Amino acid sequence: MEWKDEIFTVLDAAVDALQAAGHIAPGGLIVLGCSTSEVAGARIGKGSVPELGVTIAEAMLSACRKRGLEAAFQCCEHLNRAVVMEQRVAQERRLTQVRAIPQPKAGGSVPAAAWKQLSQPALVMAVQAEAAIDIGDTLVGMHIRPVAVPLRIEYGHVGHANLVMAYSRLPYVGGARAVYEEE
Repeated sequence: MEWKDEIFTVLDAAVDALQAAGHIAPGGLIVLGCSTSEVAGARIGKGSVPELGVTIAEAMLSACRKRGLEAAFQCCEHLNRAVVMEQRVAQERRLTQVRAIPQPKAGGSVPAAAWKQLSQPALVMAVQAEAAIDIGDTLVGMHIRPVAVPLRIEYGHVGHANLVMAYSRLPYVGGARAVYEEE
């Protein structure tokens, strides 16, 4: 596959940057939304590439595992943007599970591939992850807990698809008298 090295390099850099900027502790969750159509140069939803899905899921899982993080994968609108992850993570986070098995044309090539690569996959309705990676403008922001902080790295694309990322920070509360940093 012509983009395999690029995909592994970019996702490794993306996960590394998110963990550092967002101070994501081991066990933290990063959700990936990805359009293989966009990566391959087609319009989102119009040219799914299952082989790319396998590589992208593998690269995301590898990048997260080596840092002690958990990976999740957003499905497309045909599965209501449900999220694939390890059963254990869904249970630990007390997430609402739903029933479907993602397919390349009903869920997306990346979540379908992730389903097969996870040891005990689960599909959940929604998450509030510590960070997110969006490849191909899939609108993954709905799965980041407030407050989302955009992050840019040296890579702006994966193949032909835009790369957008964000991590979350705790919301600031209070007013002019509030103190946010220890002295």
